[in-house]
Amino acid sequence: MSRYPQGYRKPTDSCDGCLAWGDFSGRLCPACYMFGRSHATAVCAGCRRVQPLKWDFCRLCWCQARLAAEAAADRLAAEADVRARLDAVRHHQLFFMGMHHRNGSAPAPRRRGGRRGAPRKPPPALAWRPNAGWRQLPLFGQVARDYGRLDPADADLDSPWLAWAKYLAHRLAEARGWGRGIRFAVNRGLALVLTGYVEGDVIRHTEIFAPLRALDLRVGHVVTVLEEMGVFEDDSEPSFEGWLTERLEGLAPGIRSEAERWTRVLRDGGPRSLPRREGTIWLYLNRVRPALLEWSNRYDHLREVTRDDVVAYVKTLHGHQRHDQLVALRSLFTWAKRNGLIFRNPTSRIKVGQYEYGVLQRLVPTQVDQAVAAATTPATRLILALAAVHAARVAQIGTLMLDDIDLGNRRLTVAGRVRPLDDLTMKLLLDWLEHRRNRWPNTANLHLLINNQTATKTSRASNHWISASMRGQDATLERLRVDRQLEEALTHGPDPLHLAEVFGLDEKTAMRYADSARALLQQTADHSASPSGKELGPDQRDLKNDGHADSTGMA
Repeated sequence: MSRYPQGYRKPTDSCDGCLAWGDFSGRLCPACYMFGRSHATAVCAGCRRVQPLKWDFCRLCWCQARLAAEAAADRLAAEADVRARLDAVRHHQLFFMGMHHRNGSAPAPRRRGGRRGAPRKPPPALAWRPNAGWRQLPLFGQVARDYGRLDPADADLDSPWLAWAKYLAHRLAEARGWGRGIRFAVNRGLALVLTGYVEGDVIRHTEIFAPLRALDLRVGHVVTVLEEMGVFEDDSEPSFEGWLTERLEGLAPGIRSEAERWTRVLRDGGPRSLPRREGTIWLYLNRVRPALLEWSNRYDHLREVTRDDVVAYVKTLHGHQRHDQLVALRSLFTWAKRNGLIFRNPTSRIKVGQYEYGVLQRLVPTQVDQAVAAATTPATRLILALAAVHAARVAQIGTLMLDDIDLGNRRLTVAGRVRPLDDLTMKLLLDWLEHRRNRWPNTANLHLLINNQTATKTSRASNHWISASMRGQDATLERLRVDRQLEEALTHGPDPLHLAEVFGLDEKTAMRYADSARALLQQTADHSASPSGKELGPDQRDLKNDGHADSTGMA
């Protein structure tokens, strides 16, 4: 990403790498940028600058050695002749960008939105899976390969497997809108991992991840092509395993094994239980962990925990902490009792109690104005409107598809419910679609909201990216969604059936919004009453009614 703001044209400057003078964006010219992506940075043996090096010399020294070799031979110099003259470099002839080309010709002027004036490179030839034929089977199984020791310069470019992979990569690039830089990086990564490949070999994630990352190549896109070829095996450890190991650290061995089995049943399901969502699993284990850590100091197994231990522990908790942790503990001990790991359920007959929710409060205009000011891009403005006008959750915003938008009939489908498009959302939606079309014209992603990471894929944008613009604000996306639903209850009356019909809420949530709206209306009526407690006169009653109408008609 450029360090200059959008719409600003960077003046002609000198490259920080080769010192060439030219018109380019950023600190480096295109040649030095590509040179630095594939070479490590250290002190150059020639000019003593800290630069990306190839055979201990920076690109500026290589350019000077090439000039000397071509002047001596009066022809294009081979790399061996250039390497022989690197140690003799004692000065540097400065030059303009683009003068050092292997074919000896100056580049054609760049065309806007495309490559240089040279004709477009033809697509790779049609290729199929190579015929295996006869091969020697391995005697001791496949030995793990060390791709980190391979040099990209030593890649086998004539491999039939590489030809097939490049053809598949070209098809995927055309279908998913991969740019020129992504195509170049993918072909380079394929050339590296398919060097020496034979029929029957399996390329594993743990073997190629670090070498490709070290060369700044697109690991995910390379893996997509290898999966299309059927030669890839994902042996990486799931993030759930690392998180579970961290959460169970410090527990007694017996309690640890039982808590691990319970967590896996929550994730995978069991004979009498359905699998839970990942967020529910995360909450449950985090809630029982403090109690399990305390009991691990005295006990080795869950069957040693008594009802008195549970009662003594929950007495130290208050409010929602007591409610949430007791619910999670009941889930753990109920599962343990059902599977015969404990004799009695120590959480039985301990009342959880009804959770007492507070009265939901409206956002003040200042908080909303700050949130609007923080939305500075077409995507963030549309996200803000979807949450504040249509009460869409973050996950629902991320899963919106292009087919959910019906511009002709001014309809928007959110979580399966069709809603009318108001003028504000319609304008923001058109602005975003125009920006999306100009920014990613070749993307194949059908999700409404995309970014630089998802434009070349088919997956949705993450919740973190969607809510990032409002993070730190008083009016977050979640509070804007709650404020919109509370406004509906204040405007049209605290009717749970109306709220459930408009926003698709379940009965308990709709009743909670109705109760909060009823409490806010009662507070408005109390504030409008006379502070002395006397009966209001006709003028005062009119003033009260006007204030009530204003409080229930807020936009």
